[in-house]
Amino acid sequence: MTTPSVSVIVVSRHRPRDLMRCLAGIGQLFHPAYEVIVVADPASAELVRAGDWPVKVVDCDQQNISVARNLGLSQAAGDIVAFIDDDAVPEPTWLTHLCAPFSDPDVTAAGGYVRARNGVSFQWQGRRLDDIGTEGEVPIDGDTPQLFKTHHGFAIKTEGTNLAIRRDALNALGGFDPAFRYFLDETDLNMRLAQIKATVAVVPLAQVHHGFAANSGRTQARTPRDLTQIGASCAVFSRKYPGAKGLDNDYTRHERTQRQRLLTHMVEGRLEPGQIAPLLATFRTGWSEGLARDLVPLPARACSGAAFAPFHSAPPTAQSVKLAGRSWQAFRLRRQARKMVKEGSVVTLILLSPSARPLRVMFTDGGWWEVSGGLLGRTKRSDPLLQRTSFRARVKKEWTSLAMLKTSNQTP
Repeated sequence: MTTPSVSVIVVSRHRPRDLMRCLAGIGQLFHPAYEVIVVADPASAELVRAGDWPVKVVDCDQQNISVARNLGLSQAAGDIVAFIDDDAVPEPTWLTHLCAPFSDPDVTAAGGYVRARNGVSFQWQGRRLDDIGTEGEVPIDGDTPQLFKTHHGFAIKTEGTNLAIRRDALNALGGFDPAFRYFLDETDLNMRLAQIKATVAVVPLAQVHHGFAANSGRTQARTPRDLTQIGASCAVFSRKYPGAKGLDNDYTRHERTQRQRLLTHMVEGRLEPGQIAPLLATFRTGWSEGLARDLVPLPARACSGAAFAPFHSAPPTAQSVKLAGRSWQAFRLRRQARKMVKEGSVVTLILLSPSARPLRVMFTDGGWWEVSGGLLGRTKRSDPLLQRTSFRARVKKEWTSLAMLKTSNQTP
C-alpha cells in the first residue's frame, strides 16, 4: 500500500513563539511523506524564513482564517491536506494515524482527538452536527478509527486544529468560506461534507495538544475579550443553515450559548459581573455585521501546480526514547533530553515528585515531551486522588498508555 503524501497547513497570526513550538513538534512526525505550509503574518513569516525551516511560507496579513487556509491550500501538493493550529503540537504518530483511514477510497475526511492544556484530558473526542449545526454525541468505541456516512441532518464535527481531507475533495468544495473570518469555519466545511454524503473518519489515536493561546478575542485563560467575530460567524452560519423558526430564534439560541459561557467564566472568577453586558453587546454588533456580509457561491478551486516539498529529504529515522527519574534529577535529565533531541531522537521524559500532584503532559520549548507530577497523583480526573504504587510501576503504567502515541513502530 502506498503511503499518501500529505500537506500540513499551519495558519498563524502574531504568535511567533507558539508557531516555532508547533513547527518543532511537526518536525518530529514519523510520517514518511509530508510537506509543511506556513501561512502567517509578515513578521512571523520572515521569522520562519530566517530559521531556515524546510517549509513553504506564505505571507497573509488579513485577519481571516478561511482566507489563510485557502492560501495554504493553493500551495498544497499532497494527496491529503491536514490542518493544525499554531498553538497546538501533534503527537509524533499524529499523521500516521490520521491518514490511515484514507486507504479506504470512500473516506473523504478524517478528524482526530484534541487534548487540553494539561495534556491529559480531552477538549474534543467525537461529535456530530444536526441540520442547523447543533452538536451531539457520537458513539466512539475504543481506539479504532470509525467511519461515518454523513447526510443531511448528520454531519461529523471535526476540529480545525486536527483535520485531514483529500485535497481534490476540498478543492471541489471550494475550500473554506471566507465569510467565516473566525469561528465556525471548519463546522461549515463539515456541513458541506454532509451535503455531498461524504464518509468521514474519527481517529482516536490521531492526537494533538491544543494550548488555546491568546488572540484578539480571548485571553490566555480562554476568557473572552470581544465576541464580535463570533457573533458575525454565528449570523453567517444561520443564514447558510437556517433553523425552521427563523433568524430571530437563531439569534436567541446563539446568544444564550454565549451568555452561558460568559456566566461560567464569571462564576470561575475570570470575569466581573459588570463585564457580561458589554461583551454581549459585542456579540450583537457582530451578529448585525454577519447579516450584512456577502454570501457567495464557492466555485471549485484549481488544484495547486506547486511541487511537493518534503519536510524530510528521506523517511524519518528518529527513535522514540523514554527517560524517567525523580524530580530532584530534573536538571540532569532535561540536559540529557535536550542533547538527545539535537541528535534526532523523539524524547519523552517522565519526572515524578514525592507528592500527589496530578500528572501533566507537555511539549517543551526544548523539543521533548515531559510528563510531570506526583508519584501518588492521579492521571485522569476519574482516577482516585491517591495512587498507591511504586516508582517503577508508575513509570511503566504511564509509558504503556503513551506508547501508541509516541513510538513509530505502532501500526494504526
